[in-house]
Amino acid sequence: MRAPRLFASGSALARFVALLAACAPCACSLVAGAGCAASHAAESVPPSGRSNGVVSLRPDEVRAAGISVESVDLQPTDDVVLTAGRIAFDDQRVSHVYSPVSGRVARIDAQLGQAVKKGDALASIESPDIGIASSDFGKAQADLVAAEHDYERQQLLWTSKATSQSQLEQSEDGYRKAKAELERARAKAYLLRAGGTDAVTQTYTVRAGIDGEVIARAANPSAEIQGQYSGGTAVEIFTIGSLDRVWLLTDVFEMDLARVKIGTPVTVRVVAYPDKEFRGTVDWVAGALDPTTRTARVRCTLENGDREHLLKPEMYATVELHVDARKALAVPRSAILRLGETPVVFVHAATDGDGRLRFERRAVKVDEGESQRWVPVVRGLAKGERIVTSGGILLDRQD
Repeated sequence: MRAPRLFASGSALARFVALLAACAPCACSLVAGAGCAASHAAESVPPSGRSNGVVSLRPDEVRAAGISVESVDLQPTDDVVLTAGRIAFDDQRVSHVYSPVSGRVARIDAQLGQAVKKGDALASIESPDIGIASSDFGKAQADLVAAEHDYERQQLLWTSKATSQSQLEQSEDGYRKAKAELERARAKAYLLRAGGTDAVTQTYTVRAGIDGEVIARAANPSAEIQGQYSGGTAVEIFTIGSLDRVWLLTDVFEMDLARVKIGTPVTVRVVAYPDKEFRGTVDWVAGALDPTTRTARVRCTLENGDREHLLKPEMYATVELHVDARKALAVPRSAILRLGETPVVFVHAATDGDGRLRFERRAVKVDEGESQRWVPVVRGLAKGERIVTSGGILLDRQD
């Protein structure tokens, strides 16, 4: 008897499970439908006080957020021409020293960094050119005496009708050539004596031509060097320069050239001293443009101190040329926000009927190349429009 009851119970349980399976889709549909309806209802309710790109706030909310609004107007912008330059020697305060004679360096008298005066010995060079120059000068003197005697003798013979005119003219030509040769030998000897020569030891002394500092030296003891008067390619053996004043050389583009004049103030910064400013004025503007870069060379003289010569030739520099400011439609830099890579501002579009202030986000095109407070507006705003100059980041978060 227990077995039938269990079977009956089992059959009833099976029918109940089948009934639940049949009703489950309907129940799930009802629940899902209720959830979807709630979701659509939530989406159909717009956020209070904001929409895409537009934010509306009550006046007290504007004051509490510290939002400031100003009118767009013409402002003084672009009063600095920013460019790059390099430090160079003042051409009138640098001397490139060559040896006029070829020979062997016997002694170095000036070391790198040493301060020298005009006429101080830099190096001594043993050279056969000294003996040759001295010999050429003596020979030229002797040749001139011989040619002069022959010419005088021919003149006497010509007076006595004992020689021909051609012989007289030939003797006169020889006399003139000997005289010219003596002048050439004398000039060469004079150039060598200007440095200092010793005909006995055949030594030439290279001397400083200006007061300054030994900036570079290419001569070493016992080194063989080529002279300027020997027909070869001479090598610069010393560079003497004065660093009390240096030049700043920079290039200005054609579009900015009309604003840069002689006397324009200049501020210079170098990498070695980022916190220090060097000031000067423009003292030369090139009269022609570089045909490749379309720029004009501009020069400024900078005082470099009596003892601490901070500026070194060939340093690169950042240059600010303080030109006259020009006015353009501009906004404060604080008014510009970023939407991705697009600059935007918030414009006070209108006041709603309920007194709420409506701010509209607008994309603009600006010239951010200048590092000034005012940023020129290229496109997107008109004069007189009112924009948010501070607190715009709070509106951007509300939007």
